[in-house]
Amino acid sequence: MSKAFTRESDDSPDVPITFQPPPLPPGAKNYVTERGVRVLREELNRLVDVERPRVLAIQDPATRTKELSALDQRIRYFEASLRTAVIVPAPPAPWDVIRFGATVKVRETNGESSYRIVGVDETDFDRGWISWCSPVARALLNAHKGQRVRFQTPEGPQQLEIIDILYEC
Repeated sequence: MSKAFTRESDDSPDVPITFQPPPLPPGAKNYVTERGVRVLREELNRLVDVERPRVLAIQDPATRTKELSALDQRIRYFEASLRTAVIVPAPPAPWDVIRFGATVKVRETNGESSYRIVGVDETDFDRGWISWCSPVARALLNAHKGQRVRFQTPEGPQQLEIIDILYEC
């Protein structure tokens, strides 16, 4: 087929996704638990030591370039997260106030739930790990066992009763 019948965009490489720093509010610190920083370092090491050599070994230059670009972007993300990380250790016992890193057992309208307040890079909704920036975490921070806290959801106001406070040590 003649080049006259193709678009230039068909031959050009995909536009790389631009690097995005961690999703923090402006001026906020990148708080991370001790466990979280270990996991970030392990993932960065895996990407550099295992994934990058695998991608560099890909024979097709177009595929290699595309995968390498995406991989390098992930590597830059983890490097930036670790560079800006502020490690917050668990506070000493007794744990009567909710701080960063706490696992909080609460009673809500639907029953009981647990939330762990972690850094933005550690958030895992399936495990109940919520970012310290989230509305739930902001309502819980600095609260005490037995206290009831309120926060706003898209469905309306919600109330949680704090049953227990634990920290991973």
